[in-house]
Amino acid sequence: MHLKANGINVNYAIDGAEGPWLVFSNSFATDLTMWDEQARALSSSFRVLRYDQRGHGKTEATPGRYKFDLLIADALALMDALGIARAYFAGLSMGGATALGIAQRHPDRIERAIVCDSGCASSPQSAAQWEERIVLVQKDGMAPLVEPTVARWFPPDVVAENPPYVDRVRAMIRSTPVAGFIGCAAALADHDFRSGVARTKPPVLFIAGEKDAGGAVATAMKAMHMELAGSEYVELAGAGHISNLDDPDGFTQAVLAFLAA
Repeated sequence: MHLKANGINVNYAIDGAEGPWLVFSNSFATDLTMWDEQARALSSSFRVLRYDQRGHGKTEATPGRYKFDLLIADALALMDALGIARAYFAGLSMGGATALGIAQRHPDRIERAIVCDSGCASSPQSAAQWEERIVLVQKDGMAPLVEPTVARWFPPDVVAENPPYVDRVRAMIRSTPVAGFIGCAAALADHDFRSGVARTKPPVLFIAGEKDAGGAVATAMKAMHMELAGSEYVELAGAGHISNLDDPDGFTQAVLAFLAA
């Protein structure tokens, strides 16, 4: 389904007819189908809203460099268009930073936030890496980034086993619009919700894959958890960056336990 929100056509899906709203925001270079397992499992208890972030999936890809202010405004405009005053909000990687950004800047819109596999801040090193990828994609398109991205996102044993969901992710990366890649890469190269984490008001669950970036992301998320009083932290053993695909059952159970509280 599509509707106009914040000046662009946004692609979204709703699963479940009753219950509180639960929004899922996709990671960089994926689309809303990354949440298929969670939508199936949770739609009996929640009205599950999934959407493609700007420049991803079937949502309009506008030119230029984006900022998280824009991505946050997109999410809130979609909620407004659907008449959603408040929701549980979950996101992974880029979506995780979106979730924490909304929780910090618009706490009245978020009942509880679930922040997954995101350090929620750029560094000089990561910014340089994003700028290098932007140059590569401008020159050669998405194809050269497919396998390097898969190798970063999934543990070596998962890549070697090559379960069907890894090929699904390859297809998502390959089909990401170049304009969307550039826009969102620019946002990821320049953001910081990490420094304000202690002042976040809605309850937050941090979920990290144990093997995401060799454990570096889990370390960063544990640190945020320690700074944010009352937050919760779950680490999914053996999972990489796209932890909800590596361990869908563990991920979903963590979400359910947090929302039940």
